[in-house]
Amino acid sequence: GNIYWTDHGFNLIEVSRLNGSFRYVVISQGLDQPRSIAVHPEKGYLFWTEWGQTPCIGRAHLDGSEKIVLVSLGIAWPNGISIDYEENKLYWCDARTDKIERIDLESGGNREIVLSGSNVDMFSVAVFGAYIYWSDR
Repeated sequence: GNIYWTDHGFNLIEVSRLNGSFRYVVISQGLDQPRSIAVHPEKGYLFWTEWGQTPCIGRAHLDGSEKIVLVSLGIAWPNGISIDYEENKLYWCDARTDKIERIDLESGGNREIVLSGSNVDMFSVAVFGAYIYWSDR
């Protein structure tokens, strides 16, 4: 198995084996403050959130190829990200807009607000079955 992580200091997404061997940089260009990542091994996708000058939700293949932006409008501080494997949806929480939203994994379409609060600094989100879990600071 592999493990993926973001390096905020160098604006990278890296991967290695679980034991730390075969470490390499998956994405090094075009990232600006990546925050959180989610991996869909079956479909071969890597998703990430980033704050930076242009906050967005991105997707690429697990090797970093075919990088695209799925969401760039109406987000400010996208924090946690999670995959609903049964429904093929991607969820994220935004600490600035105080929302949890979702889109289709493949197209990035059908954007929906799932939860909207006020004065909640949403930090992470997880989806399991019919339930959504989130944390705030």
